[in-house]
Order: sequence, then structure tokens, then C-alpha cells
Amino acid sequence: MSHLAENAAPLKKQHLIDPEVCIRCNTCEATCPVGAVTHDANNYVVDPDKCNYCLDCIAPCPTGSIDNWRMVASARPYSVEEQLSWTELPRQQDLGEAATAAVQAVEAEVERLLAEAHKGSGGRPVAPASASKPTVNLYRREKPAIATVQGNFRITGAETESDVRHIVLSFGSTVFPVLEGQSIGVIPPGAGENGKPHDVRLYSIASARDGEKRNANNIGLTIKRVPGGLASNFMCDLKVGDRVEVTGPFGATFLMPNDANANIIMICTGTGSAPFRAFTERRRRAMANAPGKLIMFFGARTPEELPYFGPLQKVPASLLEQHLVFSRIPGQPKEYVQDRMRAESGRLAPLLADPNTHIFICGLKGMEAGVEQALTEIAARCGLDWNALKPVLRQSGRYHVETY
Repeated sequence: MSHLAENAAPLKKQHLIDPEVCIRCNTCEATCPVGAVTHDANNYVVDPDKCNYCLDCIAPCPTGSIDNWRMVASARPYSVEEQLSWTELPRQQDLGEAATAAVQAVEAEVERLLAEAHKGSGGRPVAPASASKPTVNLYRREKPAIATVQGNFRITGAETESDVRHIVLSFGSTVFPVLEGQSIGVIPPGAGENGKPHDVRLYSIASARDGEKRNANNIGLTIKRVPGGLASNFMCDLKVGDRVEVTGPFGATFLMPNDANANIIMICTGTGSAPFRAFTERRRRAMANAPGKLIMFFGARTPEELPYFGPLQKVPASLLEQHLVFSRIPGQPKEYVQDRMRAESGRLAPLLADPNTHIFICGLKGMEAGVEQALTEIAARCGLDWNALKPVLRQSGRYHVETY
């Protein structure tokens, strides 16, 4: 695809990363197959001499900072050194009226490539058609929102090694609009060895759009303490009244459909349950008698290690169909979410053929392959080819994956 720049000479559309939005999560560099993305202590940047416009980095980026472009003279793109020095993206250069046709041609070609990118994984992520329009990147590292801790309590058994916390943050009078499925960024205090502020860490919002408490302008987070983890230990050690710098909100596609007829299949492990807690609470508040089904497959090692296990027992079956799956119960065979999905294939197969069905997957990346295989087998049960169905679901905003 490197012919794109050549065909548009003397112009090219240069791929850039917005340093004001980027949270330095390294997803783009880890994803790029040609080593075009690099970084220093300041910025993540794209090397114009290496980028081949494969666009593999676009979909995994959690903030959209990777999806920025400028038309430049092909003989003089922004160098890596220039990009590393930026604190914000430069304005689009004035290339003159004569360049309009060339610009439009390159724009069209890039859009075509974007549409085809990730075809094997189902295409580019698209928000559900009925989802509300999200607010994104309202607060940035340079001007974060300040939240105050209202609560921090453990939601896994005290005798287990898995320390997962439910943390409630209040924004007070600060406007911080969110939707179910979005994330926020947390900035741990202090600086690294290089003297730069610590990187932003993303956490999924675990509460409905109108607050952990209705209309209280607060949010809930589900955070697991990671041994040696800078951000997770900072968050898990917070006390009531502590203040936290927050960026975001982030996320424009992994959003809950507003359609009461939507069947929502949620597949998760561990803290991947956070957005689905938000989905469930939103439906309870806004569409308690919705005809659409809300079905969750939630995996953990034991009941004591499953976040929100106690509260889940009180959620009525009429609101949420639960399949809690455990892999380390003494004396019982290991069971994972994909195993339970297969066991429930008679229930799931008709839903895959239903145009009102949405599928959301969130949790450890290792679960993806098993869930994909299970969906392949379940689809076949009702005469569907999953490899053909998945792109249709993705392109219509009905198939979403967020794993880490």
C-alpha cells in the first residue's frame, strides 16, 4: 500500500499521532508490523519513511490519537525528530488551490484503505446505531479534571490473592459526561526516572451514564491491584477524600445500544465486567421491562475471585441472564466462558441470526481465541458461517471486542 504516497506526488497524506490525546499505552508500537511507530520519553510518533499505510494500528488505539493525518509535500514530511518535539499537532499547511484535487484523491484512497483495514477481524469498529453520541477527549493530560474519592472497597474475597476494588469518584461541579462502555484515564502522581509525568492508565467505567448514584455526577471503576503496578496500586490505596487527576472520557464505539429491543450478549473475565455492570445498571434504570435480552457469561477462577459476585446474586433473572463460570473449584472440572457458551448453544444460536443482537467481549486477551471458536461452532448450529457473519455484525455496530 506504500504506492499511496507515490501516486499522489508531490503530496502525501502523513500519518501522525496527537500528543495531547495519546496516553502512551504503547498499543500502536506493539501493533505496527513494520516498526514505523516509535517513541521517546516525550511522544509516540510515526516514521514517514517506514509507514506503509497498513492501518493495523488504528482500531486498537483506545483514544483515537493514532487516527490523525496531514497533507504534506512528499519531499518534506514531518520528520521523526520534529514529531518527538511536539506538544500539539501542527495545523494543516496551506497547500494552495492547485493541490485540492490531489488532496481529495489521497483522502479518498485513505478512506478506502481504512474501510478495508482489519477485514479479517471483522472490519473497523462501529458504534451501535442506537447508541448516544459520546463525548471524547474533553479533559487531557495538560488540563485534567479533578475527581474526589467517595468510596474504595474490596469486591473479591479477603482470603484470595485477587484484590479487586470498586472505587467511586465524584466530579463535584465539573462537567464530565460519560456513556456506558467508555473509559477514563487516571494520571498517577509524581514522575518517572526520566523526570516526565507518569503515563496515563485507562480504566473502564462501571456505572451508568447518570452516575454511580443517580444524578450525583460520580462514576464507579473496577480496578485490580497488580503487584508492582504503579497506577493500580495508587488507585487501590486511595482513601475517601483523596483527589485524582482524570482525563477523557475515551471510547466512541464500545457503547451500549439504546434500543430496548436489543439483545446484548456480554462475555467477560475479571475486571472486564466493568462496562457490563454499567450496561446492566443502565437497563435497570431506563428500560427495566425491555423485550431485548441481557445475557452475561462471566468467568473467574472461583466465586470468591469473581468481582461483584455477591451483588450479582441480587440481580433478578428477568433483567439479566447470568452464566457465572469458574475454572478452579476443587473437585470440579475446569470451565471457561467458551465452554458455557457451547453448553448454551441452543439458546445462543437463534440470537446470532437475530438482527437485534449485539455481542460485547471484554477481558483478558487470552479469552479471544476460545470465544471465537465457540461462536464459530454456535453459528454453524443455525446454518451460519461465523467468518461471514462477523464482518456484518462489526460493520453494523453489533460486534465489539476490548481485551488487554
